[in-house]
Amino acid sequence: MEVSSAQQLDRAKQHFELRDYHGAIHLLDELVHEGRAFADAHHLLGLSYHLVGQPQRALECFERALELNGKYVEAHVHRGVVLAELGREEEASASFENARASGGGERGGVPIHHAAKLANLHAALGDAYALAGAVNKAIEQYRVALELGPTFHDLRYKLGRYLLDAGRSLEAREELEQVVDARPGSSAAKSAYALSCYLSGDATTARSILEGLLSEHPDDVRARSYFHMVSRGVRV
Repeated sequence: MEVSSAQQLDRAKQHFELRDYHGAIHLLDELVHEGRAFADAHHLLGLSYHLVGQPQRALECFERALELNGKYVEAHVHRGVVLAELGREEEASASFENARASGGGERGGVPIHHAAKLANLHAALGDAYALAGAVNKAIEQYRVALELGPTFHDLRYKLGRYLLDAGRSLEAREELEQVVDARPGSSAAKSAYALSCYLSGDATTARSILEGLLSEHPDDVRARSYFHMVSRGVRV
């Protein structure tokens, strides 16, 4: 059974919490190599590499997380810690200053640093609703989460998937298009976006997206399945 990006990340977090950093690295590397990793996965991979004594690889991961989300406070902080340990004091100071600047301001009347935490809590509540079969309630929670964290495209991707589950394909398309624009290397996001296009009546765009994706990743099981469906004109 295929494991979703969120499930893979959750498994990696469990290994990390048990101090099995090599196990976390193994799972996170899979996400990265498959193009399914968002900023939080790169950040956790960086922490894991740092804790097994590979600071250069840790820095690469933190920097990738910051490419994806320039206001990722914890990535700035942990990057600064690693730089300081390497004796690169000026760069470390700049990274800590970036963390301070990124953590300033408010969003919806909530300090940004707290807004990020609350966004993840709303997302977790949304997942709980989804597990209970209340997908529309899950969608409501993810909407709130994205008001608090509009750049959290991992959450936006999950919102898009829940919208698809609820049969709200046009809304899903709007959300997933934003994820693809922000994360053009994510094959999971592209596949989901193609599905949303197809289900909302735009088979031409869906086919074009899937053809491009399969040219880059011919072994992508999800993309191949969707392409087969689109080619046959099957409705789901």
